[in-house]
Amino acid sequence: MKNIKFLLLLFCAIQFLVVAPAIAGGDAVRGKRVFNKCKACHSIKAGKHKIGASLAGVINRKAGTAKGFKRYKGLKGADWTWDEATLDEYLTNPKKFVKSRNKRKSAMILKLKKKRDRDDVIAYLKSFK
Repeated sequence: MKNIKFLLLLFCAIQFLVVAPAIAGGDAVRGKRVFNKCKACHSIKAGKHKIGASLAGVINRKAGTAKGFKRYKGLKGADWTWDEATLDEYLTNPKKFVKSRNKRKSAMILKLKKKRDRDDVIAYLKSFK
């Protein structure tokens, strides 16, 4: 009987460790480290643009509308709003995403292939409203 209880407890613990991170979403602290790949072209300070637009407040912002940024190519005339789902799809393959949405080419070349990295970066970006 003790063995069955132990195995049941062990099974529940393993399930929690596997399922909990998927439910919890991304880790903003880890996302800050992953964002280092993005910092060469993007800032997280509002109004501070680099080669790419500032990503401060990007969540729930219409694509291609960062105030003061005029160098949009692929996102010019975009008709979508950045939310977790669109950012996840975009970060997976930016060129393919933009081409499928508005038939333009994106200058963004970085792909985040790992779902965890995308979730973490999105969580990090959500912390800048």
